[in-house]
Amino acid sequence: MIRILAVLAALVCVAPAIAQPLPAGLDKKNAIVIDTTKGRIVIKLRTDVAPQHAERIKQLARDGFYNNVPFHRVIDGFMAQTGDGQNFNGTGGSKYPNLKQEFSNVPFKRGVVGMARKGEPDSANAQFFICFADASFLNSKYTVIGEVVQGMDVIDKFNRGEPPVNPDKMVKVQVASDMK
Repeated sequence: MIRILAVLAALVCVAPAIAQPLPAGLDKKNAIVIDTTKGRIVIKLRTDVAPQHAERIKQLARDGFYNNVPFHRVIDGFMAQTGDGQNFNGTGGSKYPNLKQEFSNVPFKRGVVGMARKGEPDSANAQFFICFADASFLNSKYTVIGEVVQGMDVIDKFNRGEPPVNPDKMVKVQVASDMK
């Protein structure tokens, strides 16, 4: 019963976002739409600089791996991290192997999406983060996989913490071209 109420509450929160149109000119084959507990985020994937990582994000979205996954690390002035559909706390990955790094010259700044990883450059798997502000100290050390083209105002509203006491969640994640 509690789960049913939680799902209904999440749907009520997401309903206004679902009606929101996608940005004009968006390459829907290379974009993900994240409906969160606070609203909708649209990310343009950078297949030009990180084709393997972009494909992984799309695959995991299609697998439903990211649905109901919390933003487990939200650091004011830095970033919001999510993507642990295994353990839901930042310690897990997916069933797929880790990816070889695809570092680029694209700078980490507000709205840029990067792949989280462990200590090794070739250890990114499923988790990703969205920058709140400039994070140039990450340049050429983490893989840039995309940029937020809609919804930074949503991200700005996320509850902060490591982990947040009441974390916001990705209720549903879809490749834009798969949306009905």
